[in-house]
Amino acid sequence: MDLYAKVRRAVVVDGQSERAVARTFGVHRATVHKMLQFSLPPGYRRQRIPHAPKLGSYTGIIAAILEGDRQMPKKQRHTARRIWQRLKAEHGLRGGYATVCH
Repeated sequence: MDLYAKVRRAVVVDGQSERAVARTFGVHRATVHKMLQFSLPPGYRRQRIPHAPKLGSYTGIIAAILEGDRQMPKKQRHTARRIWQRLKAEHGLRGGYATVCH
């Protein structure tokens, strides 16, 4: 945030060129140009909702398991591996462990 303000000040208030400011602060000219477009950093904006084809139909089951775990002591809660094992055994999940843990 500090760099963002310094770059904007150098160009807008001090009147330096975008190229000179990029060289001074060690950022690319395109980055300086983007910094000048917004008064505050816009942050990350997700373009699309993530798609989970294999796990999509099991999200309700996972949510129920995790909700039930809230009342359990910390040592007795489900791990990602245990949730994956239960989904495979009880509900026929065909995805791998990485599908559940990520």
